[in-house]
Amino acid sequence: MRRTGWLVALPFVVTFAVGCASASNASRSSRSSGAALPLWKAGAAAFGMFVPSERTPGAVDASGKRLPPLYTENGAKALAANPLLDYLFLNLEGAYDAAAVRAMVSGIRLSSAATRPTLLVRIPTIEDAGVELTRARVKEVLGLGADGVVIPHVRSAAEARTAAAFFTEAGAKVWSPANPSGTVIAMLMVEDKGAITELTDIAEVKGYSLLSCGIGSLTRDMGGDTPGAEAACKRARDLGAKAGMPSMMTATASTITDRIEKGYLGLLLSGTADQASAIIRTGRAEVKRP
Repeated sequence: MRRTGWLVALPFVVTFAVGCASASNASRSSRSSGAALPLWKAGAAAFGMFVPSERTPGAVDASGKRLPPLYTENGAKALAANPLLDYLFLNLEGAYDAAAVRAMVSGIRLSSAATRPTLLVRIPTIEDAGVELTRARVKEVLGLGADGVVIPHVRSAAEARTAAAFFTEAGAKVWSPANPSGTVIAMLMVEDKGAITELTDIAEVKGYSLLSCGIGSLTRDMGGDTPGAEAACKRARDLGAKAGMPSMMTATASTITDRIEKGYLGLLLSGTADQASAIIRTGRAEVKRP
């Protein structure tokens, strides 16, 4: 996760144009936020998956350079047709790609499914991209029509305030404890050992929707202390819940029940759509959801 690594569809997609913020914000405020947000507003679990690259694993160009992940309109349309998926998590942390966001939004719009998945886009860290570029990317991703932006590796309460301000500056109507009618999802991730000491203060920052841990990155930063990282993630979940925010967590076939029992409301799966769907069926049965 570090440096490597929400019920009705509207028949349109918000378009982005630099310098046309007011039109973009007006359109964005009126659109559906997908399937996940109504679930989270009700305190229920939502199931989603990392959007898989359509590129053949290990593919290289003529010079032998590894090709970047590939995300297409058709791929997004196929994923959006899966009724088990409440949200899609597009991971652009390692390589920001506005065209990928555009393709995903367009493909989701083309799906004939009665409901559509929420699209969350993870962008590069503030530390790597800088404040100004991250601010511009938050605005661009939302302007392109994504339902929310995920900012990884938030390292302090001060950085959490900076991150939350990006959404305000973009004119986004963020769903948060203070704004329950909001439609945009702002998710902050805590993934570093040093940030764990500031969890209480980070959870008290206003203006964002989800507080989550990146278990993989955090475990590595804690020297492989898996129990310690799991405990820190649970603490983030508890502090977020106390503040009125849900928390997302990755899950597998062997951990999905435990994640649900611990109160995580955003269950995030990896693999193919078929692999994720099989785990989601187990999770939906666990939460007594058809």
